[in-house]
Amino acid sequence: MNDGDCITRLSALAGDSLELRVLSGLSRVLVGQREVTDLLGHILSVLQTNLGFYQGALCLLQGDVLVIEASHGLSAEEKARGTYHLGEGITGTVGQTGEPAVIRETARSSRFLNRTGALRGGDNESFLCVPIRHSSQIIGTLSLSFPVLPQDTLGKLVSLLTVVTNIAADAVAGVRQQVEERQRLERENDRMRYELGENEGFRNIVGHSSAMRAVYLEMTKVARSEATVLLMGESGTGKELLAQAIHYASDRRDGPFVAVNCAALPEGLIESELFGHEKGAFTGAIKQRIGRFEEASTGTLFLDEIGDLPLQTQVKLLRVLQEKVFERVGSQQPIRTGARIVAATSRNLVEMKSTGKFREDLYYRLAVLPIAVPPLRSRKVDIISLADFFLTKYNKQYHKNVLRLSTPAIDMLMSYHWPGNVRELENMIERAVIMSNSSVINAVDLPPSLQTAAATGTQTTAPGLPVAPGSSASLQELTDAFEKEVITDALKRTKGNASAAALALGTTLRKLNYRIRRLKLSPHQFR
Repeated sequence: MNDGDCITRLSALAGDSLELRVLSGLSRVLVGQREVTDLLGHILSVLQTNLGFYQGALCLLQGDVLVIEASHGLSAEEKARGTYHLGEGITGTVGQTGEPAVIRETARSSRFLNRTGALRGGDNESFLCVPIRHSSQIIGTLSLSFPVLPQDTLGKLVSLLTVVTNIAADAVAGVRQQVEERQRLERENDRMRYELGENEGFRNIVGHSSAMRAVYLEMTKVARSEATVLLMGESGTGKELLAQAIHYASDRRDGPFVAVNCAALPEGLIESELFGHEKGAFTGAIKQRIGRFEEASTGTLFLDEIGDLPLQTQVKLLRVLQEKVFERVGSQQPIRTGARIVAATSRNLVEMKSTGKFREDLYYRLAVLPIAVPPLRSRKVDIISLADFFLTKYNKQYHKNVLRLSTPAIDMLMSYHWPGNVRELENMIERAVIMSNSSVINAVDLPPSLQTAAATGTQTTAPGLPVAPGSSASLQELTDAFEKEVITDALKRTKGNASAAALALGTTLRKLNYRIRRLKLSPHQFR
């Protein structure tokens, strides 16, 4: 159906046979369709056959985000881009208020985001969006785009689509319930795979403290999503490694992982690095260069130290995040990117946006899925595992045979406050492997800053185990700290069932109860 036929047919819409054909076709679909997952597509097919719209999308509400579950006239890439927070753009506003929206000319509307990037019809269309209600609750939206139509025709279409969504509400609710159940099972599967050590993306991450386990569970939730992730944590905590793990645990694992350190780039070159440039765009631009957004179009773009971006570049980055469109430096030709963004920062972006150093709208766009990465000093149980990992790594690199750390060396590592986090620990172990002349890393092989606890300015060694200022932790204190966390974790997982916890830990109930009493734990508090 061409534009002229579509306009002629829709202009006659006034309770005549066209409306009856739509409702009749819809009734046949609802009665005859047995596959719930295919139902939304059939509803759109009936509407397209009779109304001849350009593009159509049925969005379902998931939490506070509307996600396209079925579409017509959209590519898979365009459909994947169609997510809207409540209150965002026209679709998000309809999902939030429950009021239908009519945009006669999208080219004249600042509210029309063109999030999918599928705008056609000479860059100007009429756009309609109506809510889908079930049991007085908004569960989704239906939106259609047409050639520019008269206002009265658009009003009649809104009335028709409202009737359509009322009739189809029960069926749509069934699809939504099925989608939520599928997502719940996927999350549970991811969680179980992680606990069984089967998540390929997380195998290169060392650390089993409760703080890191919480991070892993957050990562399993966000990995399959297309939304932007913001990793927040001190320098040296391993944010890039976590970003890589999210990428390889996602559906984009076969695409490239492209990393950019925003703090390491001169201000004049940041835009060229991110967006690319044309030949002759500036002095020294002797040939065309594609940017990182183009490189990562089918994969993940990791923007490290995002807080160091200049305000001018922040504006352009916001546009890319919203519209998935950018131009190379020296060009006005729009380029689309499908890159998923994972950003990281060691700076306090909340404080920066309050002082005007970081754009508030960009902050909320980035912090869709925020993950706080704990510093090493708050997960000291992981120090020995990390040290062993780096010991193996640098033994191989430097052809050494250092087998272990001595008890005084472990004591020093556990007493230190680690301002440089995991990066500092790695550098320290590398230095110790190089300096060691035996099969054991001794205290003398460690830097002077670790030689006394007084030099570290710390007073604790492990969670819940105070140590007097200036003293070192004993091996018993370190062992108790580790044992307490392992038993606590087991009791949490078994909801305070000591027998089940003993079985999970491979010990007897008598031995576990002895340790529980000695460590002053109470299984009842975990029930």
